Amino acid sequence: MGGLGRDAWAWLGVVAVMLLAQLAGASHVVYENHLDLEAAAAAVPPSIVDPQLRPGYHFQPPKNWINDPNAPLYYKGWYHFFYQYNPRGAVWGNIVWAHSVSRDLINWVALEPAIEPSIPSDQYGCWSGSATMLPDGTPAIMYTGIDRPGVSYQVQNVAYPRNRSDPLLREWVKPGYNPIIVPEGGINATQFRDPTTAWRAGGRWRLLVGSVAAAGGGGARGAAFVYRSRDFLRWARVRRPLHSAPTGMWECPDFYPVEAAGRREGLDTSVPGRPRVKYVLKNSLDLRRYDYYTVGTYDRRAERYVPDDPAGDECRLRYDYGNFYASKTFYDPARRRRVLWGWANESDTTADDVAKGWAGIQAIPRTVWLDPSGKQLLQWPVEEVDALRGKSVTLKGRVLKPGQHLEVTGLQTAQADVEVSFEVPTVAGAEPLDPALAHDAERLCGARGADVVGGVGPFGLWVLASADRRERTAVFFRVFRAAAGGKPVVLMCSDPTKSSLNPNLYKPTFAGFVDTDISNGRISLRSLIDRSVVESFGAGGETCILSRVYPSLAIGKNARLYAFNNGKADVKVSRLKAWEMRKPLMNGA
Repeated sequence: MGGLGRDAWAWLGVVAVMLLAQLAGASHVVYENHLDLEAAAAAVPPSIVDPQLRPGYHFQPPKNWINDPNAPLYYKGWYHFFYQYNPRGAVWGNIVWAHSVSRDLINWVALEPAIEPSIPSDQYGCWSGSATMLPDGTPAIMYTGIDRPGVSYQVQNVAYPRNRSDPLLREWVKPGYNPIIVPEGGINATQFRDPTTAWRAGGRWRLLVGSVAAAGGGGARGAAFVYRSRDFLRWARVRRPLHSAPTGMWECPDFYPVEAAGRREGLDTSVPGRPRVKYVLKNSLDLRRYDYYTVGTYDRRAERYVPDDPAGDECRLRYDYGNFYASKTFYDPARRRRVLWGWANESDTTADDVAKGWAGIQAIPRTVWLDPSGKQLLQWPVEEVDALRGKSVTLKGRVLKPGQHLEVTGLQTAQADVEVSFEVPTVAGAEPLDPALAHDAERLCGARGADVVGGVGPFGLWVLASADRRERTAVFFRVFRAAAGGKPVVLMCSDPTKSSLNPNLYKPTFAGFVDTDISNGRISLRSLIDRSVVESFGAGGETCILSRVYPSLAIGKNARLYAFNNGKADVKVSRLKAWEMRKPLMNGA
């Protein structure tokens, strides 16, 4: 029989010490809410506050509100994750930078907040930012501060660890020369935030700050402004943005290199320029609350980024076509990969959140790399999440006739990981794609949802379904015949319109097109099901959709899992494997 190794025992010892420290200090924290908790709890359906709907293995603190992921980094054997957090309640406000650490990106221990309002340049708020590793190995955090009351006047600050020898980086200090970047030269000071990880080339540092650029003819151009420095102390803005587009304010920008050959290995942000490197520019669009990105070329001398697709800013590639926002990546030197974090907000009401006592989660961390086509990114849950898999069931070679469904039995599926491969014998019967919806996947999914019979599809999974199937969240594919003899168009949808009997939930259909060749009739789907989260990856990570759902019936042991086919053509489940997922250590909860 195997035993725990020395590192594992050390990890457990640190966990025990931290948990005791948390318990000892709990009485010093004052939790305040602006709403009466008992009244709020009485006003919401009982199922909403059922603890069985609290996600089990997605990142979250023990209680209260969280939003943007901030400054993830790897330091001396530990993963560090910071995030926007309200220590006083389950609604946005009183934001500090909470701080958690992990050995494996799955089991987490909460430390004391790393950054709180404490100096003139952040006394009215400490907002999002990023971490940069300096040449001597020191991590530096750059973040947005609010320095005056009554108006969101935004400046950029820096913080450093007090003790570099502490692998847990428990204390951070803010130099007296903050702020280091202020909104001068016509910058809109209320739309100037979220500095990126800095990169170094030619003896100078660069970073981006999200903002808006002047636009003629009305409308606002989202912009990523470049700031440069030789000493990481004095920063000057480059006259033109790195890139801009007529989309409205860009917040939470991210900019990083990727291998152009389709290799999964990540690259450090300061990788030297070379021909086989592409760049990804991502922005969180304030108007739409989604994350968009393009793939392109970075000219270091001109400080300009050009998307490979001239229409890329309008084509709107997204990391995730569901509930996923304010994302941030970091380079993991331990495993030579780039890891993506993203925030998933709630689908219930503010009163629900107050009654529950918590709001918001983070998506499972994802490894991201460039597709061999060079057109888009691929994403996949970090491999460490597989360690949570427990009891499993496997099905092979099951044919679903039109209108049929197949229940997956033998395990509990409210907290599960499901991988399934489908085969479609022919796509000849695919319905034509409506040209009016050819570039609007969400409208297409809304019009041709999971219950609308099609030629090839819809087929996929019903997850978090009740025994009578009155409640079910559908994650599915649908194939369309393209105009002018082009390759078939594959739509991936997450349809939660029947996910709950609660009428007060936000239940939009989410959808994206899948850039895959289905002429061989094969396509795969993976869904991470976590009580009130359904996080799905189509065609090996070509298209990803995260949904927040709150069943009224399909809770805990009452949740069911089905494969279904509502098309007119047979669909074969060539292989389906589902695992129950264990709950990791999650910040003491």
